[in-house]
Amino acid sequence: MNYRNIEECVNDLEKHGHLVRINEEVDPELEMAAIHMKVFEAGGPALLFEKVKGSKFRAVSNLFGTVERSKFIFRDTWESTQNVIALRNNPMKALKNPLKYIGIGLSARRALPLKSMGGLPAAFQEIQISDLPLIKHWPEDGGAFITLPQVYSEDPDKPGIMNSNLGMYRVQLSGNDYEMNREVGIHYQIHRGIGVHQDKANKQGKPLKVSIFIGGPPANTLSAIMPLPEGMSELTFAGLLSGRHFRYSYVDGFCISNDADFVITGEIHPEETKPEGPFGDHLGYYSLTHPFPVMRVHKVYARQGAIFPFTVVGRPPQEDTAFGALIHELTGDAIQQEIPGVKEVHALDAAGVHPLLFAIGKERYTPYQQIKQPAEILTMANRILGTGQLSLAKYLFITAEEKRAISTHHVEDFLTYILERIDLRRDIHFYTNTTLDTLDYSGTGLNTGSKVVFAAVGDPKRELCTEVPNQLKELKEVANPRLVMPGIVVIQGPKFTNYTEAQQEIDALSEAIREQGQLTTCPMIILADDSSFISATVDNFLWATFTRSNPSHDIYGVNSSFENKHWGCDNVIIDARVKPHQAPPLIPDPEVEKNIERLFVKGASLGGIHTRTSKL
Repeated sequence: MNYRNIEECVNDLEKHGHLVRINEEVDPELEMAAIHMKVFEAGGPALLFEKVKGSKFRAVSNLFGTVERSKFIFRDTWESTQNVIALRNNPMKALKNPLKYIGIGLSARRALPLKSMGGLPAAFQEIQISDLPLIKHWPEDGGAFITLPQVYSEDPDKPGIMNSNLGMYRVQLSGNDYEMNREVGIHYQIHRGIGVHQDKANKQGKPLKVSIFIGGPPANTLSAIMPLPEGMSELTFAGLLSGRHFRYSYVDGFCISNDADFVITGEIHPEETKPEGPFGDHLGYYSLTHPFPVMRVHKVYARQGAIFPFTVVGRPPQEDTAFGALIHELTGDAIQQEIPGVKEVHALDAAGVHPLLFAIGKERYTPYQQIKQPAEILTMANRILGTGQLSLAKYLFITAEEKRAISTHHVEDFLTYILERIDLRRDIHFYTNTTLDTLDYSGTGLNTGSKVVFAAVGDPKRELCTEVPNQLKELKEVANPRLVMPGIVVIQGPKFTNYTEAQQEIDALSEAIREQGQLTTCPMIILADDSSFISATVDNFLWATFTRSNPSHDIYGVNSSFENKHWGCDNVIIDARVKPHQAPPLIPDPEVEKNIERLFVKGASLGGIHTRTSKL
């Protein structure tokens, strides 16, 4: 279906059993988000909120809650879009199979943005920010946020839609110091497309004109988060995936998406910021309050019958998990084209996506080595950690596929493969005092922290324990030791106070392990606040270990030493205890959880959906 707007999509999903209407009035203060999360966790349908308290507009969520539903939405354009992306990554495909790609030109022509000279579309009316569904997602959020915005800006040096950027940067509508109806906050980093545009505008001493589109054809939303091949604009991709031109016009010098449900226009003035946040984010914690650009609102428009799309982010999996899987299917082997020799790179959703990467490459240097060790995969590791969003990672585990097939998507098998082969005195490589994800508070400050690469190739060097070794059971320094998976044991320690005391505690632990003799079967030990929680599921282990640790500060080792400035050890210890400087985890409001049960009882709108207790 080539939807002209979001309502056509909603009606189509409902017709085919993919959407449920919620007829009861629902409060945008925490209730809507809580309902969304419960339905998403149950694998449920998209949700149309017909009565949003305090707003005349309807809202929709969970549109992209499953890959299957997303592919259904784009069923008529999915294959042609994949072909165009593949062709951008590898133009030789068209020469090798011209008949298969004969339709590419027609698809690409339909994808070009189409300008209207008519100004503001007749279906639009002017409204205010306060008229929107002001959805607050988590109890400690700083206010209401737009979570599926399409934020549009143009290059001040080269104005025009073909030099524009369309990105998904969260927008705070209320709370903090924002003046309602006159200001909103936009959260983005300076390296993003809009940040580059703002930097240019700042140098010119001029405000940057920004338009925030909400809704419209679902392809427009997806285009705002797509990592596209060089030279393909987000708006061209939107046209390609929707099967129709991205239609736009200009009003008062601001770009207007003619098919959007809502449009907010405004200006970001040089060096003008206000506190933004807190906000419950995708790592499962709050991102805290920091100064970010403030946009002075010019005008706000709504389409007749407009529907406000939203999602909720929190500890994975959430709807953005399905977004990631959808992007992976569309882009295919793009990473192999960008980084030659790399077979797979997997950003683990359970660990919050950015903190942890698994990768598989090729090791073609090894035939010329007397000792088989990581070589080419280390150069690939540098490329991976310097590429786009992958550069936000803290931990990279990388190997080369040799005698048996492995996959980065089989967590226990992949880590077992690494831990069987890694030389802990040679194959751990740190990057200190470097950049970190803005949303990650495990580091030494905003955007600052460290990275580490665990690389392993060759034949197995050790057998891994499949139960807690006796050496750990007998230590008085250890409480409640639990096996996480082969070769990884989690132990419970005292509450973290500061790094000086942590060093003393782990020195004592390391000495006690040394006195017990070599512990070769357990190369990785996790120190935690609650070992039962971390060992309960693989997802718990991934989330707590890799979101709560900063490699340079929280990795220790038994018998650790330096040789030619390279650090190594006999057993790695990762301190995954909660630190005082880290952000608080996301915890649902129990009263809200109780209140929304009214919608899930027999006879209510969601009475047929069976939910589970949230893991948070």
